[in-house]
Amino acid sequence: MELWIGITFAAAFLQNMRSMLQKYLKGRMGTLGSTFTRFGFGLPFAALYFGILAAGFERPVPAANGEFAIWAAIGAAGQIAATFLLVYLFSFRNFAVGTAYSRTEPAQAAILAFLFFGATISFAAVAAILISIAGVILISLSRNEVGLKRLILGLTTRTALIGIASGTLFALSAISYRQASLSLAPSLPAPDSVMQAAFTLLIVIFMQTVAMTAWMLAFDRGELVKVARAWRPALVVGFVGATASFGWFTAMTLQQASIVKAVGQVEMLFTFATAVLVFKERMTGAEVIGCVLVVCGVLTLLLA
Repeated sequence: MELWIGITFAAAFLQNMRSMLQKYLKGRMGTLGSTFTRFGFGLPFAALYFGILAAGFERPVPAANGEFAIWAAIGAAGQIAATFLLVYLFSFRNFAVGTAYSRTEPAQAAILAFLFFGATISFAAVAAILISIAGVILISLSRNEVGLKRLILGLTTRTALIGIASGTLFALSAISYRQASLSLAPSLPAPDSVMQAAFTLLIVIFMQTVAMTAWMLAFDRGELVKVARAWRPALVVGFVGATASFGWFTAMTLQQASIVKAVGQVEMLFTFATAVLVFKERMTGAEVIGCVLVVCGVLTLLLA
């Protein structure tokens, strides 16, 4: 098995864990504060990972350049905006449609990579991405009043457009992170995907922390107080989130972002395993079919 595949599976598992922890924090602070914990409390761990690689293992440190700065900034802003839009969907009664559309991120990443960088993927990879997306959409809609017909007919609704925009921004941030990381290679004696990912993560998460802290200081200082009071669980969120991001960044340095994100759809399997084993929920028939489609899509990608 290729290295990036194992890293992607680990990142997907950790991301599912981070989502569970953020759900817990949501009861102790607002959406803005809960989102901030992912970045602000992840920064020390991002710095720790980078420090261990640079000082502990004496790996050469890459040098930032103009191209890196541009793509890192685009990725950081895109990820924050995408997260806000996704959370905003929860204010709508039929948010399931928007959430399902946001899961089209792998396909959108493939399109953006083709438009901006001329990247191409095989027919089998395209088919695999579409299969996994179909599975995720089926899972997303299975426990809601919104049906597949509504999903198809509602392409121009406000909820659907917000979901699509969220997926687009997540896709943009993914390909931006890949380009930022790849741009560091010429400054090293030899390409080092792990070090490039660690450096990119550190800079990006620093940008996001500064931007969100400045926003809350200017417009919502009360939320900062709530974040400070919940520092213990928030620190756990930061650790898991930073570790997951380190995995995503490393995988996307080794492989195209669209492929990595398509394999990362296995997060849905981890989510439902948690629901069944931890929360003792029952899976519907549609969810079972959706999970099978996700598995088929991922297997098609890995065997292509």
